[in-house]
Amino acid sequence: MTSILPSTPEPAPLVACTISRDVQEFDLLIEDMEAVLGEAWGDLGFDESIHFFSQSDAEHLEFVAIAIDAEDEHDVENLSSIIAAAKSHNIKVVLIAHDVTPAALHHLLRQGADEFVPYPLPEGELISAIERMRAADQKPASSAGVDANGVKLSHDGDGVIIAVQGMAGGCGASTFATNLAWELATVSKDKPPRVCILDLGLQFGAVSTYLDVPRREAVLELLTDMEALDDDSFAQALVTFEDKLQVFTSPADLPPLDIIGQAEVQKLLDTASRHFDFVVVDMPPSLVQWSETVLYAAQVYFGIIELDMRSAQNTFRLKRALQSEELPFEKIRFVLNRAPKFTDLQGKSRLKRMQESLEISVDLHMPDGGRAVAEAGDHGQPLGMQQPKNALRKEIAKLAQSLFEVGQSDAEAA
Repeated sequence: MTSILPSTPEPAPLVACTISRDVQEFDLLIEDMEAVLGEAWGDLGFDESIHFFSQSDAEHLEFVAIAIDAEDEHDVENLSSIIAAAKSHNIKVVLIAHDVTPAALHHLLRQGADEFVPYPLPEGELISAIERMRAADQKPASSAGVDANGVKLSHDGDGVIIAVQGMAGGCGASTFATNLAWELATVSKDKPPRVCILDLGLQFGAVSTYLDVPRREAVLELLTDMEALDDDSFAQALVTFEDKLQVFTSPADLPPLDIIGQAEVQKLLDTASRHFDFVVVDMPPSLVQWSETVLYAAQVYFGIIELDMRSAQNTFRLKRALQSEELPFEKIRFVLNRAPKFTDLQGKSRLKRMQESLEISVDLHMPDGGRAVAEAGDHGQPLGMQQPKNALRKEIAKLAQSLFEVGQSDAEAA
């Protein structure tokens, strides 16, 4: 009598792999990979990963999770090679990092990593990263009425211009402008406004860094030939962030601040306001000839200060300069960044003296966002994506909501 042996089922193909020096150092990653993928994942060391990508077992790989800590920073070039090899085989890359310096992390993200998740892993963050990568693969490459950059323009924008000017270097003006633009772009789930941020810090603008978007060559071409500015050239200069925010970055090179004049800036603002509901303008720290143009054009002009002598002296000098030229200094709405806490009576007393001596009113108080603000900037994400519960993010979100509601009220009244 012949016995028939049951056939052994073939193992499921691998759809993901972890790559690390020692995966046992990342036990939470192991748990999440098993919870999400079951047995359809494997583990690789740094040295064997590149060779594995070209083998038949890697044919079905969707992504790899590269897990690193402080000990791996000296090998950043090898890690870059692994990322490049994965991308060459159309394999997505999730970067899992623990105690890695921002410089090393930023370098690896720029090499092409698709997602970043800090370690220890926040609950549900790995599956969210996987879903975002899969959703990105399902998006159509192009559609009718959309240019090569994915920027679709229309002529029915409400054109609310919001300018942000820092009173001293490092006071957080670009951080405020970038996060305000993002909060405006995501303020409503039903009918979000169309938002564009213009980085007019032409030499050292940081918006592209804070959002991790490329600086297009078309920006400098546009700035050097503003007479040719039209809807098409403006669209070509924009970069889309997360399908919700349009970004006009500062140029890749360092042009002189007088590369554009008042007429050119007015034309740029007019073009942006025709296509968007809100236009956030991140101003340079220096006063230039066209600062007056933005001051008059903006419906809201925020002046970012800190509770220090630099901000106080610079605010006094700005006030004197604008008033001597009969320009509307009173239009500036001052925002105190890193404001004293409720229990900081000494800080509140200093703020009161500053307001009295400068004869200004500080209506908006933004709390200190702490280390999370710098980390979000290094990771190229707004606080709303990186640290949604951060105190600074919550205050900026409230401000965005109030600006949106005012805009809605004005539109209904019209």
